[in-house]
Amino acid sequence: MRLGNAVLTRVLETSFEPGVEVFGHTPEQAWSDHADLLVPTFVNPDTRRWRVAIQTWVIDVDGLRVLIDTGVGNGRERPAIPVLHHLDTGFLQALTAAGVSPDSVDVVLNTHLHSDHVGWNTMASGGAWVPTFPNARYLLPEADFRYFCPDGPGCDDAARLVFDDSVAPVLEAGQVELFSGEHQLSDSVWLRPAAGHTPGSSVLWLDAGRPAVFVGDLTHCPIQIPRPSDPCAFDVDAAAAAATRKRVFTEAARRRAAVIPAHYPGHGGATLVARGDAFQVDG
Repeated sequence: MRLGNAVLTRVLETSFEPGVEVFGHTPEQAWSDHADLLVPTFVNPDTRRWRVAIQTWVIDVDGLRVLIDTGVGNGRERPAIPVLHHLDTGFLQALTAAGVSPDSVDVVLNTHLHSDHVGWNTMASGGAWVPTFPNARYLLPEADFRYFCPDGPGCDDAARLVFDDSVAPVLEAGQVELFSGEHQLSDSVWLRPAAGHTPGSSVLWLDAGRPAVFVGDLTHCPIQIPRPSDPCAFDVDAAAAAATRKRVFTEAARRRAAVIPAHYPGHGGATLVARGDAFQVDG
């Protein structure tokens, strides 16, 4: 698809349907009240389970090819998340079929360093993990790097597995660039901090004639559009995540920018309209 002078390509890695209990502060009635928004694309009406897409967005703009988040990856040890454990998908083949060869990628952005956003940073080769995108700069938020690195406060056993197979190899290859605060990539692309889901969570703003904001895990499910204060269990700091969600949604609504989350299936994003302290999809 096109947004102004930018070309967007989406590549799906996998999808699954976890339970809505991760939204523990969202009352049961809210799921029914917002059924028109949620069913059937985002909530399975038969199982009442929430639909999640693991996907990667590629932006071609300003002479750059930017890849946003890299999914889970194949063959990973992820015992804490069984649905992602030893995954085996045709993601690389799908990426290439979409016209995006790994060596053509200039920039890889990890919006944050959770397992389902960094996995294809690397791939298995010769018994080791090596960078999947050999010519790319890998942009990692410094706050997340410090938080999830082996000596960081967020490095439990699960995070250590992720760091070892998906971060350390690109660091050792000299391809990592840590960023903090606002970071301009090109005339049309810049990064901004969006802390809450993780300490270093960031969003990518694109404006090459039509604006969009790629928000990572700022929102996991559209229930958080009309109910932006509702937290998700995966947030490190739920209060900060809610405040950031409202701020970014407000700016996106004011600028008429498409909001494109990491895990929404369907069209992948939408423009929003502010309605008091809540938001709704425009049209």
